[in-house]
Amino acid sequence: MDRNTITGLVLIFLILITFSYFNKPSQKEIDAMKQRRDSIARVEADRAAEAAKLAVETKENIVLPTDTTIGSVENQLRSMYGAFGVAAQGEEKFVTIENNLMKVTLSTKGGKIYAVELKGYKRYNGEPLVLFEGDSNQFGLNFFSQNKSIKTDNFYFQPSVNENISIIGPEIPTGKEGRENYNENHQGETKSLAMKLDAGDDVSIEYVYSLKHNSYMVGFEIQTNNLKKVAGSNTDYVNFAWAIEMPRQEKMSKFGENRYTTIYYKFNEDEVDNINPEKSESKTLSTRVKWISFKQQFFSSIFIAESSFLNGQVSTQNRENDPKYVANVTADVTIPVDAQTTSSFPARFYFGPNQYNTLRQYHLDFDEELALGWTIIGWVNKYIVIPAFDFLRRYIGNFGLIILLLTIYIKIIIVPFTYKSYISQAKMKLLKPEIDEIQKKYPEDKKMEAQQAVMGLYRKAGVNPLGGCLPLLFQMPILISMFYFFPISIELRQESFLWASDLSTYDSIFTLPFTIPFYGNHVSLFCLLMTVANILYVKYNNEMNTAGSQQMPGMKTVMYMMPVMFLFIFNSYAAGLSLYYFLSLILSFVQMYIFKISIDEKAIHEKLKAKQKMPVKKSKFQERLEEMAKQQKNRK
Repeated sequence: MDRNTITGLVLIFLILITFSYFNKPSQKEIDAMKQRRDSIARVEADRAAEAAKLAVETKENIVLPTDTTIGSVENQLRSMYGAFGVAAQGEEKFVTIENNLMKVTLSTKGGKIYAVELKGYKRYNGEPLVLFEGDSNQFGLNFFSQNKSIKTDNFYFQPSVNENISIIGPEIPTGKEGRENYNENHQGETKSLAMKLDAGDDVSIEYVYSLKHNSYMVGFEIQTNNLKKVAGSNTDYVNFAWAIEMPRQEKMSKFGENRYTTIYYKFNEDEVDNINPEKSESKTLSTRVKWISFKQQFFSSIFIAESSFLNGQVSTQNRENDPKYVANVTADVTIPVDAQTTSSFPARFYFGPNQYNTLRQYHLDFDEELALGWTIIGWVNKYIVIPAFDFLRRYIGNFGLIILLLTIYIKIIIVPFTYKSYISQAKMKLLKPEIDEIQKKYPEDKKMEAQQAVMGLYRKAGVNPLGGCLPLLFQMPILISMFYFFPISIELRQESFLWASDLSTYDSIFTLPFTIPFYGNHVSLFCLLMTVANILYVKYNNEMNTAGSQQMPGMKTVMYMMPVMFLFIFNSYAAGLSLYYFLSLILSFVQMYIFKISIDEKAIHEKLKAKQKMPVKKSKFQERLEEMAKQQKNRK
């Protein structure tokens, strides 16, 4: 490993450490988050107690003598909820609507989406993958009616059908997922189901759900009828609250699911933004919003307006050490209504995988929520890595082999840069004896003259001292892009290779009875192999490049420290990433050996000598430097 490569790796390491340091919350922030969590927990406990008390009072304590029970209950419910009191009591029932991709469970209590199960995926423990489920999730309209606070998720809706709905049609062939528009290319049935909240006197709220075959999109339309009679004629908008507890889908890891779980949102006329995944915080969205996404590492639940939400507020609460849930997320958006007559607000929900091509096909910038890297890094992933990866998966089912072929593909792309770097290194090595002779001629107090003489030698020989470093700069975006790509690649999720049962997370061959700081409590074999290969690669380069070690003896220590540093960094990262870097190092061994036996150093040396004999035309910049050096010498 030459000096320039080591310099690049040191820079990468420093970038990673700096990024981790500045994104790590301070102790003050940690204390604030803990305090906020405790406060939220107390509030939620109080709310739960209040709700339970209210339920008891409604169902038990309100009961009066037999001859007046019905009327008294109705009167008390109307006094509490106004016109909507008639729907405050009922029996919760469930209706499902499902296609080949997912199963959506709807509840008559609140008329809400109670649970969503993705059929083609499993949790890390083999259980069905449910994006959210349970009564703790909030879903519904909030507004004032007759001076009463109305939350529709507390009332009982009437379903348009009482039977479960199944949707059929032709399925997308295996291997073409994400590359073909689901329902457009393989059309099937479309079915609907309505949940109606009837307040009497021709006043109602209705949720209309629809689902197509081969689709991760659930149609959702909010219809209000004559809301003015109970909410006031000047009511122009209502709030829609959506909050869920995100179940943990992946096994717990320092650089796993929590690192990617947060809320993303897209402003109607602006770019996609998000809440920092490492923080628990709230944000006010003061302008129109197109969609809000509750995003996890590999799956998303996205609420999309056909037009836009007027504004909104979102918040996240991380649950890092919770083995069951990864976070609590909430969204409160404002939607327009026409209280005078019948009003309709069409929207959609996306419940599905964070697969790049799948998200792109909706043309709503969903793919921007994938952490593919900033600017150049993102471009490399979008236009080089992902297309190559998708092409290989069309024909190959073994993802270990796919990563190997992807590594070869990337190596082929950067061969010209690697070759140029090796040639530059070889030239520097051949000039080393002459450089030593120059340095011997000048004493320590004349380093400026010695440096000028060395630069003159480089100029005569036609050698650029930065020639080995510049090609590395072109390689670095690809190296860093892999660091972003593998941890979020859903294609690797639960795909096994050799001893690794899941290439999207770390491969543990042994669990330690204790935790090592920055390392963890497990041993990742692919990471260990990468470290050993890196150390051998350093040793190999030290033996090949004696010029570099003589020139910078202190770099030897750094060169051997780097693999150890990466051991700590990558031990908890995706096994696919460690496998890629391991294979890349092995191919580098092969590449360096091929360069060594194929490049004629004698011929290069002869060219350098011939170049030195030729007259060199000085640039104006060089002339200015020499003039400045002469002036400085004359002053002395």
